[in-house]
Amino acid sequence: MALNAPRAWLIAYDISDPKRLNRVHRFVIKHCVPVQYSLYYFEGSTRAVEGLLQEMESLIKPEADDVRAYPLPPTPDIVTLGRGSLPATIQLLSSTQAALPQLLKAQTD
Repeated sequence: MALNAPRAWLIAYDISDPKRLNRVHRFVIKHCVPVQYSLYYFEGSTRAVEGLLQEMESLIKPEADDVRAYPLPPTPDIVTLGRGSLPATIQLLSSTQAALPQLLKAQTD
């Protein structure tokens, strides 16, 4: 996949200090969609996610904290247990999903 091609990413972090945790959280919610506590959805190219992580680097303490970005496949299988963080009436859709144009068309018909 090209470095500038958009794709879906899962951003996760484990921050040991409450003060740094608050700074990282405030930063991440400006760029990502919350999925669960310390787990976020980001859509962008490989370069974009690398830029996001580079900006986060100044907010963390690398020897104590952990930040990760996982690329998601175009059509991920998602299995859940318990209550989700998003209401059942809300779907998280990505412009990188092949089926998105059909879903949008079906809603306008």
